[in-house]
Amino acid sequence: MVFRTAESLQEQIKNLGGNKKVGFIPTMGALHHGHISLVEKAFEYAEIVVVSIFVNPKQFNKEEDLKEYPRNIEADVNLLKTAGKVLVFAPSVEQVYPSGYENISLELGSIATIMEGKYREGHFDGVINVVKRLFDIVKPDFSFFGLKDFQQLSIIEFMVETLDLDVQIIPCEIIREKTGLASSSRNERLSEQDKEDAVVISKALKIGAELASIFSPKDVKKVISNIVNMSNLKLEYIEIVDPKTLLSIDVWMPGAQACIAAYCGEVRLIDNWQMTSFE
Repeated sequence: MVFRTAESLQEQIKNLGGNKKVGFIPTMGALHHGHISLVEKAFEYAEIVVVSIFVNPKQFNKEEDLKEYPRNIEADVNLLKTAGKVLVFAPSVEQVYPSGYENISLELGSIATIMEGKYREGHFDGVINVVKRLFDIVKPDFSFFGLKDFQQLSIIEFMVETLDLDVQIIPCEIIREKTGLASSSRNERLSEQDKEDAVVISKALKIGAELASIFSPKDVKKVISNIVNMSNLKLEYIEIVDPKTLLSIDVWMPGAQACIAAYCGEVRLIDNWQMTSFE
């Protein structure tokens, strides 16, 4: 079922039973099997699962990216039906940000000014506003986020802790195509040749992880950079970071994470890989 207003969604959740646990997956649509894996995980935790489909204008720093973002709610709803009885919340901008809405502002510190924050100014302010607003509407017990957006997940966890929100954040593993390419809504904009070219991202990260027991983070970063730079992609950044602070590291530590962004043609792709030698 598709709900367009906060009131209709809340009424349906209430009718299904006030004591049932609610799992929530916020999305911007253009759903794929990575999203379905989040839905399947949500059903392990909750009896009621809500998926929002809302292209949030606040988290786009380029107007053309907002216009070009793929939208096909009919296909999204049909895909969700394969995962079970999901409540779909597809609100208008006015529903999410009603007249008089005041932006929340958190001092996010360095976790919001590096990597994605450096190249997408204001992006994370948009993320925390829409996620907080959707949490207020859905009132979930659990919310599920893919680890592909590693920095975003860290910021949402920071927001939940800082604002003392009554929701448990469940990180979910990256879902990849058979080629290794991380599943993403942006992949819809890639040609078949682009998809072949983009595989270099995961290949470079995997090679980096294999070399982590031999080389320093600085040297592994250089290897990953060189591999991507020799391809048809344009590297934006590669960082190897502390998984808690997201600051770049010079010495290996448990959970060290390599995070990358690169352009395949006009399409910006991100990915990350844990340096598994140091788990």
